[in-house]
Parts: sequence; structure tokens; C-alpha cells
Amino acid sequence: MFLIFFKSILFLEISSTLNPLFFKKINCILGIQIKVNGMKAAVLESYNHFVWKEVETPKVKSGEVLVRIRYASICGSDMHIFPGDFHPRTPVPFIPGHEMGGVVAEVGSGVSGFEPGEKVAIDPIIWCGECLACRRRHYPACTSLKLLGIDMDGGFAEYISVPPHMLFKTAQHLPDKYVALVEIYAIGFHANNRAETRDGDTLAIWGAGRVGQVILQAARTKTNGTIFMVDPLENRLQIAEKFYENVIGINPKKENPVEAIKRHTGGKGVDIAFEAVGHAEEIEGVYTPVRSAVQSLRGGGKVCVLGLGDEPSPVVFKELIWKEGQIITSRVSDGEFSEVIEHLNAGNLKPDALISGVMPGSEIQKAFEMLQKEKAKYLKVLLDFR
Repeated sequence: MFLIFFKSILFLEISSTLNPLFFKKINCILGIQIKVNGMKAAVLESYNHFVWKEVETPKVKSGEVLVRIRYASICGSDMHIFPGDFHPRTPVPFIPGHEMGGVVAEVGSGVSGFEPGEKVAIDPIIWCGECLACRRRHYPACTSLKLLGIDMDGGFAEYISVPPHMLFKTAQHLPDKYVALVEIYAIGFHANNRAETRDGDTLAIWGAGRVGQVILQAARTKTNGTIFMVDPLENRLQIAEKFYENVIGINPKKENPVEAIKRHTGGKGVDIAFEAVGHAEEIEGVYTPVRSAVQSLRGGGKVCVLGLGDEPSPVVFKELIWKEGQIITSRVSDGEFSEVIEHLNAGNLKPDALISGVMPGSEIQKAFEMLQKEKAKYLKVLLDFR
């Protein structure tokens, strides 16, 4: 009882006036190392150029929690931030990283419900709370939406300090690597919630990359129906088919995906088709992913679009109207962190299917250059900040 009480008081009341040597010794005893003077971070000093350097460790403000990052994941958005595609939204220098997980290191005054050592995933999304969408609680549609690691410093560092509402506890037994994947899983669950995936639904997913794979995994917690994965990269189709039963991979360079889906469903089509391609490769004889998704639907079915391509995506609305189908969209997530963590804790998801490699945080420049050169080879590459 005395140890538990001492631990709580120490982390709630500790201040910079303490002797740093005493601070270090106590934290070693409790299994948490807090760097008093500085921390290592991957700073994007200029576009296409990361520097692994020491920066000031964030000071925990009242109403915040200091998190010791253990792993962070490189996102597709990060690959656009790196060369400057998001400029001027991401003015350099700054610390990217919005998919991350770690352990509570210190709890600021006025915060309850968190203890040092607890594993947490960090939701990077910041809503304005004032626009019409926010007032209607449709937070992903926030007109001023911001994210840690994009609009401000993020998680490619040893520490980050955030308000407690951005933290979601995971089971202590959950591997640290998996905690860093909660954010991208939340995108897949949000898409399925937007599309209202139900037991027995048959689905088609255009794009078997990172987002397509988490849509698949989230869908498998909701339906045992057949899921078609459409992608020109065989290695991505093989991952989906290897880890899940009743998944049919379709390579649009080898066969027309709409014809294949109709053949497998006896001409009926699917209940829901997801588009998670974004920048689509033009394939002779095959329509764009969104139009193909519309054509693959049964009567009254839904298309859910997530891809963030800049190119126009033609749709013949007559094909949709005849089916009285729907096109909806899905952006980021909206509270699905808890749902994701529940399934991760229970072992219902397959995070190892997503992880293509792990590299030290100090090798971040090498990791990004590798992904630029061979992006088709990898799904998720994690950065180790332990």
C-alpha cells in the first residue's frame, strides 16, 4: 500500500526543483525513464531531410499527461509530408508522427484516471468544437480539423505531452508495437461504421494497401460474408488471403474486377464497396475504382469512399440511380479507438499482417527513403523509440 501511495504522489507532485539525480533514481525504481533535460526526436529540418537530434523534453502542463513513446508508425500522409506535399500546412522544421503509442510517464496536476506505466494509444485528432459540424457532433467533418504530427509537433520523438481526452488505455499485455497501430485501425472501423457493415454482408474493397487492409480486418469483426480485395499488387492480395478465410483477391490487370465479383455472387453484386485507392493507376479496359465500385453493387448497396486522390473520378450516376444505391465518404475516425482496443485486447485483429518492418527512430531518414523507393513492397513500417 505504501509503495502504491508513494508512486502516485511522486508523479503528481514532482517538479523541476527536484534534484535530477534523485529524479532519475526514483524513475529507475518504478521502471520509467524520464529525461529531464532533453529527449531524442526525429525533426524534419527541411523537406526530404530528417535529423535525429536532442530537443527539449516537453514540460507537463496542468491538465496534461506526459507519454513516453515506444513505437510510432509511418503513415501514407507522412510520406506526403516528407517531400513537402502538405506545405504550407506543415512548415518545417517540426516533428511529424500521428500514429503512436507508449506509456504514461508523468501526470500533470488536475488529471485523474491515469497512472505512470499504463499503456496508452494517442488519438491525434483535434476538433475545433465550434463549427456547425462540431456542434452537430459530426466531428470528422470539422472545418478546422487539426492533427498532432501534421499541424503541430507529433510523435516521432521519445516524449509527447497531451490532454487526457486524447489517451486511450490498452491492456498491459498488448505488445507495444500493436498500440502504435490503433490509429490506423480506427480509420478502418470508422469506415465500416459509416457504411453500417452488418453480419452477413458481402464486401468489395478497392485497394489492399494499409487502409484497405484495416478496412478488411475491421469488417471481419462484423461480417463473415465474402470479401473481395481488388489490387494490382499480388503481394498485398496474398497478405489478405493468407490471414483471413473467405477473402478473394482480384488483380485488375489480370481480370475485370466487376465481372469477377458478379461471377462469384451469382450476378447479384456486393452489399458494400469501399474505395481506398486514392491515386489510382490507369488500367486499360478497367474503369476507375469509384465507378467500378458502383458497378459492383447489388440493388440498394453502398459505396464508401476513403481515397484522397487529387484526380477527378468520373461516375455515371445513372448506374447508381438505377440501383438506388448510395455514395458516402469516410474521413479519419470518430471515437473508434475504444472499439479497436477492445478487439486488439481480445486478439480479434491481426496486426502482424500489417507490420512489414521495424527500424530504430534514429534511422528515420533511411526508413523514409526506403519507402519512397519501394513503397509497393511495404505496408506499415514502425519506428522504435524505446
